[in-house]
Amino acid sequence: MAQNLKYKRILLKLSGESLMGSKSFGIDQNVLEYFAQEIKSIHSLGVRIGIVIGGGNIYRGLSANEQGIDRVTGDQMGMLATIINSLALQNTLEKHGIFTRLMSAIKMEEIAEPYIRRRALRHLEKERIVIFGAGTGHPYFSTDTAASLRAVEIGADAIFKGTRVDGVFDSDPEKNPNANLFDEISYMDVLKKNLRVMDMTAISLCQENNLPIVVFNMDIPGNLFKVVTGENVGTAVGNFR
Repeated sequence: MAQNLKYKRILLKLSGESLMGSKSFGIDQNVLEYFAQEIKSIHSLGVRIGIVIGGGNIYRGLSANEQGIDRVTGDQMGMLATIINSLALQNTLEKHGIFTRLMSAIKMEEIAEPYIRRRALRHLEKERIVIFGAGTGHPYFSTDTAASLRAVEIGADAIFKGTRVDGVFDSDPEKNPNANLFDEISYMDVLKKNLRVMDMTAISLCQENNLPIVVFNMDIPGNLFKVVTGENVGTAVGNFR
């Protein structure tokens, strides 16, 4: 059935904050269950899925300076936060009968496999969902950049960035009710307009490798399925003129 899909191999990027749900901190189990159901709906179609999830619901390295923690240490703490979120998502997916592998950019063999590209590709071939934890394993790089890097490495057809808004707007739709939604936009325009779809390093990596990004509202049930099957949902970011 996978041959009828618009996207057969994807990298799904989720924010750590999305796991909070209605909480102010931590993980809402209801959100995990919802994400697992949405991901299962496309996995059952034969889509090969990699996932990168942030750690902002637990710790953000960028706020480290405010707490008297140096940036490198703060980023390392953020990487560990992504592992906690990845474990939580892995556990929920496997409760739904989906085989997964958690691969970490930082060695912690008792918890996760070390990230090895060829091994990740093999897991995908065996229809396992691969969750990539600990970012790139290096400070100063965001999980957006990690998502772009892993997507290129596994030969993904696109990055799917699940957000809480309907796509890319010309201004913040949560602050400006008159913000305009783009159906499609070029990498260059994203950078020029400073639209904060992903950070500059991530966007540049996607542009250099002609890797499309689809930004959509993950909070609407069925949207992930619609995007995979080619329905006009969210905003496509690519080499558009």
